[in-house]
Amino acid sequence: MTGKSSHVTRGNVFADLGFSSSESLALKFKAEILSALLDEISKRGYSQSELVTRLKEHQPQVSNLLRGKISIMSIEKLLTYADHLNVRFEVRRAVPSAKRRRVA
Repeated sequence: MTGKSSHVTRGNVFADLGFSSSESLALKFKAEILSALLDEISKRGYSQSELVTRLKEHQPQVSNLLRGKISIMSIEKLLTYADHLNVRFEVRRAVPSAKRRRVA
């Protein structure tokens, strides 16, 4: 064995794991938000106790956030955390290339 991955994803690992399209989309968004939050937390060097205060949240919820337990958190809750940490997001609608209209 070479240690290299033997599975290639189609771009959404959650869909590849068998989640429905709506579940995989929600999990993908949650994972992207979580990644941005964890990057910001790491960059600022916040401790759990500092996050409890800054996020206005109980310690077990902060622990779940830091452990990446996104399945028990809503997108809204993650966005609330992002707001408390001044992390901003921009959402864009992806248009499949085959459906794009050409302008002459």
